[in-house]
Amino acid sequence: MHATAIDTAPAAGTWPRSDRDAPGARETEHGDPLLWHTIGLETMASLLVVSLRRQGSHFFAARCQWPRLHPLNERTATVRHHPLIMAESTRQLATALEHTYLPGAGTAPLEPVSVSMGTPPRTQPAESGSATEVAVRVGVSDLVRREGGALVAYRVTAEYLHAGAPFGSCTMRFARRAQSAPAGEHPAVPPALLHPAAAAVGAAAEHDVLVARAPQGRLVVVPRDPAHPVLLPGRPSRLPTLALLEAGRQAALLNCGRTAGAVAGLGIDLRAPVPARGARLEVAADPGGFRFLVMVAGRVGATGTVALPRS
Repeated sequence: MHATAIDTAPAAGTWPRSDRDAPGARETEHGDPLLWHTIGLETMASLLVVSLRRQGSHFFAARCQWPRLHPLNERTATVRHHPLIMAESTRQLATALEHTYLPGAGTAPLEPVSVSMGTPPRTQPAESGSATEVAVRVGVSDLVRREGGALVAYRVTAEYLHAGAPFGSCTMRFARRAQSAPAGEHPAVPPALLHPAAAAVGAAAEHDVLVARAPQGRLVVVPRDPAHPVLLPGRPSRLPTLALLEAGRQAALLNCGRTAGAVAGLGIDLRAPVPARGARLEVAADPGGFRFLVMVAGRVGATGTVALPRS
């Protein structure tokens, strides 16, 4: 491919004052609302990003709105937003950056291949009205291009703030879409599956459940809703990275018996395409929480972590 890394920037949490606060820093688009179809969403209701402005050569400021009645949230009078809403906001911000500010990105958006999130308990905003207004500081780094200038990889780091106070961060690495798994490597879905209750895996509703128990207690990824509007939009033939991250979170909560609010961090690295149904999940406890493997036909499709606060 002959790709070369041509640009590096510090993470968003270390914004240099000269770049962030310089009087000449441009704010392109003047905060105009982004259009849902320009960042590849199927419906306007899926749009979480409200605006995106350049603040320096590698830094941007954004605003998001997180609706209380988002499909992943519980239907209660006051909610703590589902952690994947932060991840989905970061993914949408990256797609908006490709569309507006990253030359050579092309028409097909790059996809996240690794995710690292910090969601400290008791710091996330609670919402009892219609939506939570969230500010985001975004940094772009590690741009990799082909010799002709086509963008093939980059990293986005996003810091999330509510009422001026930080409450979470998310870093994603994006790359070109991987090829589908070779023929014959799609696992067979075991018979006699038993899906756990939504509450047992920290999900708001039964159709959000992604994991099931197979015979001998094996855990497999079999979404109850194969066309979930957030996790599996458009009924994909392979699992998006964020769906795999959610499957790992659910598997960890199922194993430890704790509630969704116990999760302090999430991470995943995608290694190979994972089909939409039948991949095996292996979960093991470690001192900081859990590690999980997503196995496809005996090969590792993804590795991940679920961090839990110390008791």
